[in-house]
Order: sequence, then structure tokens, then C-alpha cells
Amino acid sequence: MKLLLVSPGWPRGRLWGELGFKFPSLSLAAIAAVTPPHWEVALCDENIEPLDVTAPADLVAITAMTPQAPRAYKIAALFKARGVTVVMGGFHASNLPDEALRHVDAVLVGEAETVWPQLVADVERQALQRLYRPTGLIDMTALPMARREIFKGKKYLLTNTLQTTRGCPFDCEFCSVTAFYGRKYRERPVDDVLAELAVIRADNSFAFFVDDNLVADRRYALPLFEGMKGMGFKWLSHAPIDFARDAELMRAAGEAGCIGMFVGFESLNEEALKAMGKVTNRAQSYLDDANAFRDHGIGILGSFVLGLDSDTPAVFEPVLRFCEEARLEAAIFPILTPYPGTAVRERLEAQGRITSNDWRDYDMGHVNYVPAKMTAVELKAGHDWLNKSFYSFSSMYRRIFKLHRSLQVFAPMNFGFRSAIRRTARVEG
Repeated sequence: MKLLLVSPGWPRGRLWGELGFKFPSLSLAAIAAVTPPHWEVALCDENIEPLDVTAPADLVAITAMTPQAPRAYKIAALFKARGVTVVMGGFHASNLPDEALRHVDAVLVGEAETVWPQLVADVERQALQRLYRPTGLIDMTALPMARREIFKGKKYLLTNTLQTTRGCPFDCEFCSVTAFYGRKYRERPVDDVLAELAVIRADNSFAFFVDDNLVADRRYALPLFEGMKGMGFKWLSHAPIDFARDAELMRAAGEAGCIGMFVGFESLNEEALKAMGKVTNRAQSYLDDANAFRDHGIGILGSFVLGLDSDTPAVFEPVLRFCEEARLEAAIFPILTPYPGTAVRERLEAQGRITSNDWRDYDMGHVNYVPAKMTAVELKAGHDWLNKSFYSFSSMYRRIFKLHRSLQVFAPMNFGFRSAIRRTARVEG
């Protein structure tokens, strides 16, 4: 029996589709890990290689984020036309299973590891159900080690991606994480994580923890970081800005090899932070917080959401000034996007402000709702100006051309974003 795992490509001309550096889908490697050994497993990631729709397969499994959903449905149609069974999971299908079921034979809602073996067994006995939903959140002691051999031969930047925790104790209005993983913060045993790290260290010394909040529980994170000391990793993950206020934990992360964190600043407006539920953020301490990261050898990939109800056309320039003053090593500036399953979508729908359900444009670079204090044109123009300005050579010089150990990652990242932004502008123009 043959299983083909598919990650659909991003729409042409979108920033995330134009980036030269690619990361593999850890969720597909997890599915491969719980697939029975008598199945032959192959992976196609359209973001790095073309899809062969004539490839032999008894089962095709697709995962997709919202902007990838239209392409996922086209892929499903091509394989279904050949009589191949097609199933789909991931954030979009989990939030809109009825929509996905119009295109595929079955949908997996939520965490798939526990129900995937049952789905495969049902395929084998030709008794596939339409919907598979776990009865509860997965026990993290049962989380399988990713089957990374499916990534071999692919042109990924690195394949050492792993996950130690799931869920987030916060419930930010724009975030889809809690809808998928829940608010309960769940942790893999530290010894299991260290054992997996020892295995992947043989591949290379770079690693990326895909956890949405690696440091939410310092009683878990501190022993993990202490166990990683001496392993020789250089790694990145996600952390809230208040991580900067825990000197002991930050020092332990730096000593364990952390060289960068994705940090959601989201806004410079305190009232906006409160409205979105970002309770850990205090805009008045952002500069000190950013310096604390740098003092421990940890660079920052910052994120600022544009188009909040408090935002006016005057919001863009102060964000740029702050990023340069704080010397953020990198940043993204997503336009507020009302993803299915989020509280912000529910609110904007109730207010009659959603203007488009073309999922291809739910890429954080297009406006799909009526902004409160500016026009959609002004929001899009400000977003584009901010991206172009932040990744200009002059801004890059002010921010990153100073000796810091995180530059081995962030200098190439800046040039990668700059090139992708320029290619995106050419396509849109």
C-alpha cells in the first residue's frame, strides 16, 4: 500500500511562497510516524518541487493552511479523478470540515496522531468514514518521534524541526492556535525531548522548536534548557515578550544554544494590546525587553499586526522607528487576517465587515475586511511600505551590521525577506 503526503504550494506572488528558505511540515512527519510499517510513505511539498499527479498512491493525505486550501482542493480533484482516496487535515479543514468534505473523501479534525491509525485501517478494509475527530487532546507522552527520513533529498533549509509543547494559556483574538490545540498547556517529558535531540544532532547542529510558546512554564523549560547544555545546538523558537523579564530562564536558554526567538509585539498601543487579549505585553517596556534578549545572545524576529481597530494611517512610521531603535534583527508585519476559527473572524462577521472569502488572499498580505480607521487601500499601502522600508539596505545596516552571534541566522534571513518582498511586488505590480 502506498501513502502520498502532500503539502500544497502557496499562491504565486505571496510573500511566504516567494521566500527562498523553506521548512518542512512537521505534522506530515508525525503522520508518517504513526502509519503502519507495511505502508510505503512518500512526501511531495509543492513549495520545493512539482507534484506528480500520476504518482502511484492508494491514499493521499493533504494538510493545508487557509491560503493553501484552494490549491489543496484542486490537488484532491486530480487524484480523486483517478479513483484515489483523498483525506485532508490541518488548521483549515479542522475549522471548516463541511467545506473540505465537498472536495475530499474524509477530514481529520484537530490533532491527527491518535485517529490516523484508525483511518488507515478503515481504508484497508474499504470502510472509510467521512469525519475523524479525536475524543480528547493527545497525551504528550504518546507523541511519536517525527519520521524525518521523508524529508531526505528535499531542498529544505533544515529538517531538525520538533515540538515539545502544545496549547497556549492565552487566547489572543486573532490567533488560531487555541482553536486547534486548546488552551491547556501540554508538555512532552523532558527526557523524551532530549533523546530526540540526541538523534537529530547527528544530522546537523541547527534546530527549530515549532512550539507556539516554548517558555510558558518555566518549571518545564528550565530543565529542558539545562539538559541541552553541551549538545552543541543552535536553535530558534517562539516566546512572548515577557520572557525578557525572567533573567534566569533567558540565561539558561542562551547557554543551551538559543540564538533567536519569534516574538509577537503585535502593537505599540496599550489599549489595542488589551483589546486583542495580549495580556503579557507592555509596550512601554519593549525597548528594555529587546535589549534583554540581545544581552543573552538571542536575536528577535518580531511580529506586528497591522489593521487593528485602533490603527490609523499614522501607525506605520512609528512601528518602523521602533524596530530600528530596538535593532530588531528581523520582523514581519502581517495584516490582521480573520482566519476561520478565530474570535476576530466571529466578531468581524457579526459586524458585517468581512469583504472576501477568497482563501488565497488570507495570506497576511491582503485586506479581507473593512478596517475601522483607514481604508483597505491605505492599510495595504502601509503594509507594503513598512515591509519595503524595514528590509531596505539602510534599515538593515542600522539593525544588523553589528557583531552578534545571532547574525549567522538573521543576516541571511534579512536578505531572504528582502528578495521575497521584491519578487512579490513585481508579481502584484
